[in-house]
Amino acid sequence: MGNKYDAIIFDFDGTLFQTEKLALPSFERTFDQLKKDGIKIVKIPSEQQMLNVIGMTLDDIWNSLLPELPKEAHIKANEYMLKNELDLVNEGYGALYPGVIKTLDELKRQGYRLFIASNGLAEYVKGLSKAFMIESYFDAIYTAGEYNTSTKKLLVKQLIADFSINKCVMVGDRHSDIEAGEYNHCLTVGCDFGFASIDELDGANVTIKNFVDLLSIIDN
Repeated sequence: MGNKYDAIIFDFDGTLFQTEKLALPSFERTFDQLKKDGIKIVKIPSEQQMLNVIGMTLDDIWNSLLPELPKEAHIKANEYMLKNELDLVNEGYGALYPGVIKTLDELKRQGYRLFIASNGLAEYVKGLSKAFMIESYFDAIYTAGEYNTSTKKLLVKQLIADFSINKCVMVGDRHSDIEAGEYNHCLTVGCDFGFASIDELDGANVTIKNFVDLLSIIDN
């Protein structure tokens, strides 16, 4: 008997990767570097504000955290942030959620096509996927930075069209992931183990508390 779905599409931050362990120190270093460049930050964002923007597009991140700064400063912040994140990985920061490798391995063994669709930069998502040794599990990694899409639902639409996917599962921890899944007629699985707010997963077809729980959802 064949698989019920053609493919499974994963968000990256807060779904596969425990982003908060890397993002918070990366933001802090970035703000320090901007200040050293003479760029005035009216108020350093709180830890909660930093967590709230994880998973947004880059433009939305800086418009939310540093709305007073011009576009040129946001571009510089992007450059600093990416370098800081990759440097911190080399310093031992960041981790996958428990059960990610085991689950991806089993899904691949069962013959599923696996993909990542992320609002992050290609260098960041692909770099971390390689660093944490999950890159080989995925048929393709799509990022908003690479495909220049303004929303997650359009990024997922592009991926589905490119790979002629008929029935898929969208797995993520943010409202934008659930919205993208609904828009593209996917089964939506909300990851209720990250740092998203309590109402982020409203509308998901099903929610999971642990990543490995995905296996039982897919089998049903």
